[in-house]
Amino acid sequence: MKVLSLLLTLVTGISALPNPLPQDPAPTPGVKTPPPLPLSTSSRWILDANNKRVKLRCINWAGHLETNIPEGLHRQPLDYITTWIATQNFNCVRLTFSSDLTFSGPTTPVHTSFTTVSQQQSKPALINDIYPLIITKNPWITPNTTTLDVFAAVVDTLWSKGIITILDNHVSKASWCCNLTDGNGWWDTASGYNPFNSRFFSTSSWLSSLAFMATWAKSHPGVVGLGLRNELRAFLLQDLNGRRDWYANIQRAGNLVHQANKDLLILVGGAQSSTDLVHLKTRMLDTSGWEGKNVWEMHAYSFTVTFPDPFKNCDLVKAGYGFWSGFVLEQDRPYTGPLIMSEFGVGMQGSEVDSQYGGLNEQDHRYLDCLVGYLEGNDAEWAVWAIQGGYYIREGTVDYDETWGLMDREWKGWRNERFRQKIQGLYAVTQGP
Repeated sequence: MKVLSLLLTLVTGISALPNPLPQDPAPTPGVKTPPPLPLSTSSRWILDANNKRVKLRCINWAGHLETNIPEGLHRQPLDYITTWIATQNFNCVRLTFSSDLTFSGPTTPVHTSFTTVSQQQSKPALINDIYPLIITKNPWITPNTTTLDVFAAVVDTLWSKGIITILDNHVSKASWCCNLTDGNGWWDTASGYNPFNSRFFSTSSWLSSLAFMATWAKSHPGVVGLGLRNELRAFLLQDLNGRRDWYANIQRAGNLVHQANKDLLILVGGAQSSTDLVHLKTRMLDTSGWEGKNVWEMHAYSFTVTFPDPFKNCDLVKAGYGFWSGFVLEQDRPYTGPLIMSEFGVGMQGSEVDSQYGGLNEQDHRYLDCLVGYLEGNDAEWAVWAIQGGYYIREGTVDYDETWGLMDREWKGWRNERFRQKIQGLYAVTQGP
């Protein structure tokens, strides 16, 4: 056990503070007080305009699927959903979007988007039934309201409640993410092109999309950051050149975003579906073009650790998290920077539902306890996947019930109240600059 503890310390870069900062008092439910903006970074910390630490406690909200609007507006008014986020003590939303949104969103009315999607389905009447529910719950959506207008309303309503937003370029083609044949995984200009993984990932369109959203965010003060790309993943003969494509394209994108909007944090995920930043140990990404704005991203699910029964040895799993990505928290290294676990989560209705495990299956229960312990030990930033109790349409299924959603199918409250109890320790602030 002592050897494992030593290994964990070495690879995670955790430096325990001799006098931890006191925990923040429990936030008052309702409208929150946002941090003074803009945000910046120093060493492994995210700071507000007064150089006080801001710990990101986020929830993901999907807006990257075929309809190109954030999910759930057919179930509840926008004000209800955003108020729920605030009262659950989240202070930010990671809002996903497709590159498609930036090319069609400014001019495509919401009803036209639904009509287009319906024409692609075998049972178009089903998806057409969703739009009337949306305008009933949200009458501010008119025949002239575009899909980008809906994004603006979501961001601005969140901001009115003190919730900040991080935009995330999730996919190029608006669709469910992710697998190795969805055409959204790796740049089309990179070496080893294959259509399975790159047919929709136009490098030039991706860069244009990022520049567009960075510029658009200037008119929406609640947007504090932009994720360059979700879960980059090579396939077949891709990424065999020492990550040269990753370095070149990420640097170009980061510079472009910062030139368009110098206030934004820039979130950078590694390879292997945002689980691998290990190449930074031998070659640091040149982030000088957005100095004081870089934030690293990491994802971890139970299925991303594949050796047998991994979560029975939590120390070993934590050491793995630290080796592949968590090392960026180590002080005074070229790569030192804030790290956000921007996706983690579990199915809320496990196949082995048992009160002993809080309505989760046993492996998800052990995974979550291990991951929460890792994040608490690092006092790391995080964004849980995800708020949505369902989707307008996902992989051809209309009104899809999302059992991984924190909210229930009606978007009224927690799908599994005990999940909230399991992550309560993540809200505390115990370290700082």
